[in-house]
Amino acid sequence: MSRSRLHGTSAGKASAFDFLDRNATALGELSDALFYFAEPSLEEHQSSALLAELLEEEGFVVERGISGFPTGFMAVRGEGGPVIALHAEYDACPQNSQRPGVLHREEMVEGAPGHCEGHNGNGAVMVAAAIAVKRAMDEGHVQGTLKVFGAPAEELTLSRPYFVRDGYFDDVDAAFHNHIGAEFSTEYGLAQISALSADFEFAGTSAHAGISPWEGCDALDAVVLMDAGIAQYREHMKPQMRAHRVITNGGEQPNVIPNRASAWWCFRDPTASGVREVFERAKRIGQGAAMMTDTELTIRLRSAVWPVRCNETLARLLQSNMDIVGMPAWTEEEQAFAKSLQETIGKPSIGLNAEINPLRGPRFEPLAASNDCGDISWKVPMGRVWWPGTVPGTVFHHWSGGVPLTTSITHRGALAGAKVLAGAVIDCMGDPAVVEDAQRTFRKEIADTQYEPLVPASHRPDIATHRGLTAKYGPLQEPFYRTTKPVFS
Repeated sequence: MSRSRLHGTSAGKASAFDFLDRNATALGELSDALFYFAEPSLEEHQSSALLAELLEEEGFVVERGISGFPTGFMAVRGEGGPVIALHAEYDACPQNSQRPGVLHREEMVEGAPGHCEGHNGNGAVMVAAAIAVKRAMDEGHVQGTLKVFGAPAEELTLSRPYFVRDGYFDDVDAAFHNHIGAEFSTEYGLAQISALSADFEFAGTSAHAGISPWEGCDALDAVVLMDAGIAQYREHMKPQMRAHRVITNGGEQPNVIPNRASAWWCFRDPTASGVREVFERAKRIGQGAAMMTDTELTIRLRSAVWPVRCNETLARLLQSNMDIVGMPAWTEEEQAFAKSLQETIGKPSIGLNAEINPLRGPRFEPLAASNDCGDISWKVPMGRVWWPGTVPGTVFHHWSGGVPLTTSITHRGALAGAKVLAGAVIDCMGDPAVVEDAQRTFRKEIADTQYEPLVPASHRPDIATHRGLTAKYGPLQEPFYRTTKPVFS
């Protein structure tokens, strides 16, 4: 970063940026450590332990296992107002094992989970930025309370609605999220859509499929009929509604009529009310399938999240910090690597982006994916920075998304993202008017919308979803773990 860019920057921000520059290696090592842990949703035991331990060593008071999530945590430093929250995820995806830096599909462990969306970088950026802010607080540059939330199971859109429901954000004045991307950008307005997922479990009667099939009530038939019913319903869905599923139990062998069968459905819509509408129709379709097959239907909620919306004041604050930090000046080698990867996957060979994106908002096409930070964004003003750590044209949840994630592209993008995040927090702590304006615009933006969690008050998360993956692949992944712990000095 040039001195001209730093001109006029507060002492606290300059201190934080200097700390991050000095600890760029530690930030990269932390991101890499999470990459090689490659722990799927709800199984992020090594990842969350490392993140929480680093914060604890810096003097944060850490509460582990919040809202019933063993791999979730809240770390707090400081006192009084304003109260600023950072939150991020660090889970990997099933079947996404990919050797980094290799320009073709090459699994490290066949069939294992892996990071192909870059959540390893998200967790590392959050913690590095938090430590940088803490150091600025220790030096007396700013004051307030910093809350850092480790949010497990983003890929299941799961944990943060529980954090909000259980009161962890009741005293928060503003919150920030970070996510890896190919661009350096931020936005305000509706950014991602609402989602709800549930298991539809059918119970019937088994029988010999050859000798006496008439004695059975086929639970798998009910799953198939529900699938067909929702396929017909798609004709009548509004344009941005979505419904997708996997069959989680289809029976054991074909000569035994299944007495148990189930499907895991996910529904999406730009609004919380819209996702409820899709879910209610799906329940009726499932009940119809049960009637046709003389089976019984049980519905078990897995997750339910509000759409993600970002606050204008905090977006402009993040944009101003992006202007100070600037886009990394990519090397010829980094550009050549990016172009080679783009050619391999059949995308335009344009290399890495050279410029920061202009601020987007308030109206643009929201990403047709969901993130469980949505509930936070309707509880308090929230801003999000997309930092440039991957290659344009690569696809999340695809092997190409994992290729750059331990290279200098991700490391340098993460450093830029951590600076922007730390700078925005310091701006909030250093100027009460910033937080006041964020809350004013937040009230205007949500207008008369009344936020109520889609997750019922009595509901408890199912934390065993991917336990089998860890039992199967964990021992095979351990040889890839990094043996050196990152040190922030």
